[in-house]
Amino acid sequence: MRITMFSTKAYDRRSFEADPTAAGHEITYLEPRLAVETAPLAAGADAVCAFVNDNLSAAVLERLAAGGTKVVLLRCAGFNNVDLAAARRLGFTVARVPAYSPHAVAEFTIGLMLALIRGIHRAYQRTRDGNFALEGLLGFDLHGKTVGVIGTGKIGAIVARILSAGFGCRVLAHDVHPDPALQAIGVVYAEPRAIAAEADILTLHCPLTPETHHVVRAETLAIARRGLILVNTSRGGLLDAEAAIDALKSGQLGGLAMDVYEQEADLFFEDLSNEILADDVIARLLTFPNVLVTGHQAFFTVEALGAIAAVTLGNAARIAAGEPLGVAQVAAPEDAPRAA
Repeated sequence: MRITMFSTKAYDRRSFEADPTAAGHEITYLEPRLAVETAPLAAGADAVCAFVNDNLSAAVLERLAAGGTKVVLLRCAGFNNVDLAAARRLGFTVARVPAYSPHAVAEFTIGLMLALIRGIHRAYQRTRDGNFALEGLLGFDLHGKTVGVIGTGKIGAIVARILSAGFGCRVLAHDVHPDPALQAIGVVYAEPRAIAAEADILTLHCPLTPETHHVVRAETLAIARRGLILVNTSRGGLLDAEAAIDALKSGQLGGLAMDVYEQEADLFFEDLSNEILADDVIARLLTFPNVLVTGHQAFFTVEALGAIAAVTLGNAARIAAGEPLGVAQVAAPEDAPRAA
């Protein structure tokens, strides 16, 4: 299969070229993101390989179809950047990587949680400047705290298990499909509003759909326990960032750790250290001492990159051979938790 890969970084190319099945495909690696302007670069390709911030709107899909492309290979689990109705109308097959390494994201979530609660990110900067004072770094034990987990799919379930069995937290969860295995270890399922009102910490692990867009917003934060710690390693659109700023300013939100951001497409995966940030929301968030932002790196492990390459190329091989994809590999609308 002839594949044009967009948004390619050096690590993407290394992981794909290291896969033993890569030789069976003709892959063109491009650095630009997929957009209306760059879609013609894929002319003649059987498939495009896209990542989370590539644009797969109806306009882009129409340009790709005009160039002879009929397959979209997503090297990610989410597909909120794909106009699925347009893809069906134009005859595209859209395949994804449903679970490249849930442990990578789950473990990173816990890392962010601990770093924020214990001020590790601030302590690191202080000691580099020779400041070894502890004032301002007072944290709290995770043990015995109530943690809300919104979404208990593969990643959320691992997070819930780590918090319950590893840290001795009381875990409240919400999902349209409760997990009996989690209930067996003491995880209690509840409605989002009830979770927001009781949780000391809230962590988000659901897909982004119209129902979950801004699942955490001003109303959610208003009913939350004062000083709530919020962690988002799922999709930026789950959080109303402007509402979070207001809650941070009032002290209602005690801390925010985010690896994703709703308007990240023009920011993340790029070095902007010599530029002025034009996005006032992210710029404001970065001024808070109790906000920790990372650039969509929760997935970024050796194991995850290898799995992404293997599954993506496996999807390409099955499509080229006319074989059906597994249900999980097909990008289709998902059930999701209701908004709080």
